[in-house]
Amino acid sequence: MGLLFGWPLAPVKGVIRLGELIQEQVEREMRDPARIRRRLEEIERLKAAGAISEDEAAREVELVFQRMTGRSGAGAPGGGRERG
Repeated sequence: MGLLFGWPLAPVKGVIRLGELIQEQVEREMRDPARIRRRLEEIERLKAAGAISEDEAAREVELVFQRMTGRSGAGAPGGGRERG
């Protein structure tokens, strides 16, 4: 009897699981030390080249740390978006 009621929900359960897997992957990538280091190095290169100011670099670094720690970046200058 459980099979009879389970089959119609199988596609929905599959989509939900797919969403969970995508979310897990995004969270893993956001906390990947190599990715974080590359982003911080890119910010430093941009600052050294004069492409961004000291203040912009500080804001970008703060965004990186907010993403790394899972804190919300909604109130941060720049709208919480990453360059590059």
